[in-house]
Amino acid sequence: MVRELEGQGRLMEMLFDAQETTKTEMEQLRTEFRKQGLTEQLAHDQAWEIVRTRYILLEPEETGSV
Repeated sequence: MVRELEGQGRLMEMLFDAQETTKTEMEQLRTEFRKQGLTEQLAHDQAWEIVRTRYILLEPEETGSV
């Protein structure tokens, strides 16, 4: 995917979009967890676990011959 996006000249745009999406979701989750009574640190930690699993720890892509 990186190679494809680089070739299209869209890699930086997509990375920025991913950063913004992750940041927004972290903020929303932290706010929700705080409303549920978690401390700021616990709310952050819970949000990070969800976002990390959803956006960062992705399954490897299938690759053809390199």
